[in-house]
Amino acid sequence: MNDLLPEGGVIRKLWIGEADRYRDHLLRLDADSRRTRFGGTVSDDYIASHAASSRLGAVVHGFFIDGTLRGAAELRPIGASFTHEAEAAFSVEQPWQSHGVGSVLLERTLLAARNRGIKSLHMNCIAENQRMQQLARKFDADLSFDFGSVVGEVDAPRSTPLSLMREFVADGHGIASAILEQQSRLLRPV
Repeated sequence: MNDLLPEGGVIRKLWIGEADRYRDHLLRLDADSRRTRFGGTVSDDYIASHAASSRLGAVVHGFFIDGTLRGAAELRPIGASFTHEAEAAFSVEQPWQSHGVGSVLLERTLLAARNRGIKSLHMNCIAENQRMQQLARKFDADLSFDFGSVVGEVDAPRSTPLSLMREFVADGHGIASAILEQQSRLLRPV
């Protein structure tokens, strides 16, 4: 699944205790990447609050290089519990943009949406965010323009035993990667 990624890159879910890693990634975004991720200028406090709230019902997949989160895809349900609609948002730090990271993150996000019964996945972006629009088109999103922004909608197919197994295997790989990364950190000389 990770054959498109830069060497050493790993995609895995962020676990409940990793909100700080997500916050740190979002804070490292350059001004333009931050603006396109959030649809405008946001403060560091807003980002900290957003990252903390990601623990509540969101599924966040991360792109890691040498144990540092460098890209993320957030799947956040819209509305009440057990909704069939969600929003997806993506962020990749500048040096890792245009290397296939967004495509792999979107693929994982679509799989997670499918397995959670999400029927409609919304991806909002500002009109000048060509990169996000290209990514949405790659996955057959219907794009509509609305007051200076673009809304891409992707209909996710129903889950199947195979799609559930794909996510289960990816999660198992992610857990193993996280454990090995933590062990290597503990064994590094001080």
